[in-house]
Amino acid sequence: MDFSLSPKAQDYCRRVAAFMDQHVYPNEELAERQVEASGNEHHEPEIVTSLRTKARAEGLWNLFMPDERYGAGLKNEEYAPVCEIMGRSRIGPYIFNCAAPDTGNMEILAEFGTPEQKRQWLEPCLEGRMRSCFSMTEPETAGSDPTQLRTRAVREGDYYVINGHKWFTSGALHARFAIAMVVTDPGAEPHRRASQIIVPVDTAGFNIVRPVPVMGHTGNGGHCEIIYKDCRVPVTNVLGKEGDGFAIAQARLGPGRIHHCMRAIGVAERAFELMCKRANTRWAHGSYLADKANVQQWIADSRIEIDATRLLVMRAAWKIDTAGKRGARDEIAQIKVMATNMVMNVLDRAIQVHGAMGVSDDTPIARFWRDSRALRIVDGPDEVHRMTLARRELRKWK
Repeated sequence: MDFSLSPKAQDYCRRVAAFMDQHVYPNEELAERQVEASGNEHHEPEIVTSLRTKARAEGLWNLFMPDERYGAGLKNEEYAPVCEIMGRSRIGPYIFNCAAPDTGNMEILAEFGTPEQKRQWLEPCLEGRMRSCFSMTEPETAGSDPTQLRTRAVREGDYYVINGHKWFTSGALHARFAIAMVVTDPGAEPHRRASQIIVPVDTAGFNIVRPVPVMGHTGNGGHCEIIYKDCRVPVTNVLGKEGDGFAIAQARLGPGRIHHCMRAIGVAERAFELMCKRANTRWAHGSYLADKANVQQWIADSRIEIDATRLLVMRAAWKIDTAGKRGARDEIAQIKVMATNMVMNVLDRAIQVHGAMGVSDDTPIARFWRDSRALRIVDGPDEVHRMTLARRELRKWK
């Protein structure tokens, strides 16, 4: 394994970092003010729209797509440091059209979509003209076990009729379509019961109940609760083949998990930087915070944890590139646990060093904390990743 960056990755890192320094960080507060001024917490700030146009014009667009037909053609190990840089800002990934859930939906449409599905849904997403959402989690079933899904799609001639209850369909308020994971054959074996079906959000029977409040916040497109009531969509909207839903979900979640981890490292680095600056400038009890032994320990532990996580993420990215998503499943499980816990450790220390300011929104740290806590649940909770990893390790010695 050689983790030196390729010339192509170095170039994108340099260009994305320069764009972030020049355009993104200076406009984070303006973006917040524009949302507040609109009176709509789901409003896309004008500055963000402008920066998206600028990023695309500079060729900093769809950098997550390894297939050059759709994006920059970066391998996972090349994209990792670029994604980390974007992750240092809440608005960064979206500005470069590299934000979830659109990234995962574009990936599976590229891999499993028909030519017509790609024309109608993938191309507008790649061009930034259309947003999407992914509708799998249900309030009545365990989200960590999609074989238990209840939402049902019954075929009637050339249509599927969908009935069911979903929530945490992230970004639905901005989306033009959902990719819904639904049961098409309840009698099949567990991993063949479900299919993924493209559902335009303006379809009769697609009913957004509310954006579910997450730690008091409902903005940014919402984590929406949705009722599907006699929602009719053409059978041509099925992604892949009927019964492929679970396999497609796994194909989607592999890259999605590692992208979360890459962005988490960026969040941790931003918080670490703010923590060090605060420690060097805050005077308390006869010395700077940087002179206190416990603060020095927090700084040292954070540096060690961030760097160790980055190395493990790079190894997982390399493994995906060389052995495929299935071949890298152990490494992906490891980083999904390690990165999501590391970022919370670093953020907690950064909050403590900032004192009362740390829990305010005068710095990005508190919002990073709110956003990052969910990472230990989304795309599989820590407990499930540990369980599956342990089972595979135990089999080797059985």
